[in-house]
Amino acid sequence: MSIRVRSRVKFVIGPDGSPLTVADLPAANTTRWVIRRKAQVVAAVRGGLLTLEEACERYRLTMDEYLSWQQSIDRHGLAGLRTTKVQEYRDPPSHGAAEDEQEQEQDRPFTSNPF
Repeated sequence: MSIRVRSRVKFVIGPDGSPLTVADLPAANTTRWVIRRKAQVVAAVRGGLLTLEEACERYRLTMDEYLSWQQSIDRHGLAGLRTTKVQEYRDPPSHGAAEDEQEQEQDRPFTSNPF
């Protein structure tokens, strides 16, 4: 019986088109996540340089956080990773509380002004 060890790739193509190795990845203690660093981690996972579990453990990310980066890239490109613009790229809510109140107001029968 032989145990098959998954062979690792030596490099992947990074978000800027250059080769990306494990040594090029952000430091494990990174706390300031700029677009480039997020994109490097996503490229590393997608290319097989790191597994999703390894990336989450190494960078202390939740799977949801990593997956949100990946989804942002898929939907909006690298600009989707920009934290200052996150509201522009998020899906709009179906209805806000103010809109619900306005709709309810319109559904009420007209009454004369009490003043």
